[in-house]
Amino acid sequence: MNKGIQRTQRYLLSCLSGCLLTLAFPYTGSLSPLVFIALVPLFFVQGSLISKGAKGIAVFPQAYLTFLIFNIGTTWWIWNADVNGALMAFIFNSLLMAIFYTLFHIIYKKTERFLSLWSLIPIWLSFEYLHLNWELSHPWLNFGNFFSIRTHWIQWYEYTGALGGTVWIIAVNILSYQFLQQLVQKSPIKKSIITLVCVLITPIIISFLLLIDTRTTVLNKNLNVVVVQPNIDPYKEKFIENSSEAQTLKFIHLAAQKIDSHTDLVLGPETALSEGFNEKESTTSYYQILGKNLFKGNERLKLLIGASTYQIFRTKNSRASIPFEGGYYESYNASLYLSLKKTPAFIHKSKLVLGVEKIPFSNIFPFLETLAIQNGGTSGTLGVESEASIFQDKDFEDKGFGLAPVVCYESIYGAYLATQTKKGSNLICILTNDGWWGDTPGYQQHFSFARLRAIENRRWVVRSANTGTSGVIDDYGTILKQTNYWEEAVFSMPIPLKNNTTFYVKWGDYLGVIGMCLSLLILIFSIFIRFKKAS
Repeated sequence: MNKGIQRTQRYLLSCLSGCLLTLAFPYTGSLSPLVFIALVPLFFVQGSLISKGAKGIAVFPQAYLTFLIFNIGTTWWIWNADVNGALMAFIFNSLLMAIFYTLFHIIYKKTERFLSLWSLIPIWLSFEYLHLNWELSHPWLNFGNFFSIRTHWIQWYEYTGALGGTVWIIAVNILSYQFLQQLVQKSPIKKSIITLVCVLITPIIISFLLLIDTRTTVLNKNLNVVVVQPNIDPYKEKFIENSSEAQTLKFIHLAAQKIDSHTDLVLGPETALSEGFNEKESTTSYYQILGKNLFKGNERLKLLIGASTYQIFRTKNSRASIPFEGGYYESYNASLYLSLKKTPAFIHKSKLVLGVEKIPFSNIFPFLETLAIQNGGTSGTLGVESEASIFQDKDFEDKGFGLAPVVCYESIYGAYLATQTKKGSNLICILTNDGWWGDTPGYQQHFSFARLRAIENRRWVVRSANTGTSGVIDDYGTILKQTNYWEEAVFSMPIPLKNNTTFYVKWGDYLGVIGMCLSLLILIFSIFIRFKKAS
C-alpha cells in the first residue's frame, strides 16, 4: 500500500492528519476518539517515502502541513488578540513540531531494522518537555491536553501528568497503523487487535477504578470562598485612564452580594486592580478603598486578587528592569493577598505570555523589547519570581492553609503547579482574563485545561475570570460550578482544603526527563548505525 501512494495522495493524507487532530481537540470538534488515529495517515506518508527511497528530509513538507492545519485549526482565535502574534504562533509552532517529527523520521529511516515507530514516543516527549521549559515555551497544544474534556478517561494523570496522555495517544496511533498495515497485507491480525484494544482501554479502566476510589485527605474544614467575575471589556474599558477606582468599586459591589460572616476568602481575577501601583506603598488608595468597603471590620476575611504592580530599584534587578530617573523600575502581573491583620503580600506571575509579557531572548538582544504586543496594560518583559511560590496563611483556624495563586497562562504548566502543591498549597486559585480572544474556543480550552491540574494535584480549583468563565472544579476534574461567558457574576461555595501528595506532585514531569534521555540514546545509536553501514 505504501508504495502505491503518490505525491498528491501524500499531501491529502497529511491534510487528513491535521484535520483529525483539529477535530479531536477540545472545542474545535471535541471528538476525542479521533486522536487515536490522527497520526495514522502521516505514518502512511512516512512509509511511502521510505519505500520510494526518498531522503529523510522529504517528510518535512508533509509534516509541516499536518501541524500547520492543527495549529491554525485549534488556535485560530489568537488572531482576535493580535494578527502578527497569531502568524508567529502558527508558523513557528508548526515549524517546531515538523522539525521534531522529521528528526524522528530520519532516525527511523536510518535504523528501521533496529528502531521502530516507537521511537516517536521519547522524541515527542522531548519536544513537549522542551516546550514546557524553554524561552519560547508554548505548550497549549501538547497532546496530553486533548483529554481535558474527558477527565473520566485520565484519572491516572495523578501519576503521569499530562505527558502520560501523550504516551497513550502515540502508542495507540502506532498500534492502529500496524494493524491497518497487516490488514492490507492480509497478515494475521488477531495479536494486533488484542494488543491495540488492551492499550486503548486499559488506561480507561484504571481511570474508572480511580474514580470509584473516593479517598480524600482534608486539612480540617472547608474554606468559604466568594468568586467575582466583573466582566470588564479588556479592550474598551479595563485599561483606559482614570477607570481603576470605578472598577474596584464595581468589584466590591459584586463581592458584597455574597459576603457574609462565614466568608473566608474573596477571589478576584487577573489585573482586577488594573492601574499599576508601587508594591512598597501600602497607603495606596486601593488598600483604603478595599479596607473601607470590603472588609468592614471582618477580621476573618481574606482577599486574593490580580493586580498590575511595580517596584523601584537602585540597581538593575533582572532582565525586566528598565532605567528610570537614576534607578530602575520593574513591572509585574501580580497576585495580591490582603487581610486586615497582615501586611499585603505579592506573588508575581512567572509563566509569561510570549510577545506580550515576555520578549524571548531580549536579555541577549534588548532591542527586541520594541516588538512587544500592545493589548492594553503593561507590555514588554515583566518581572517574575525566582521560583514557584504560594501564599501561606497561618491565621485560619488552628492549622492555617496554603493557596497557589495561578495567573492566567500559568495554569497550562503542570509541573509548575505541582511545585506549588509540594510547597504546601491546599487549593489552586486561578486568576485570569480570557476576554482578549472573544467568544471563541480559546477561553473554553483554557478553562478545561484547569481540570487536568485538579487531577494531577488532587486539589480543588477555584477560578475567577474577568471575562471568560469562572468556576469550581473538584479534585477529580469534575466541573461543579461554571459561569456564563461575558456576564457579570458572583457566587459563593465551600471548598475543601486538601493536603495529600500525588506521585506527580512528588516527581513532576519525570516522563519528559526520561524521554530526553532515551532520545539522546536513540540519537547516539542512530549515528553509530550510520557509521557502521558506511564502513
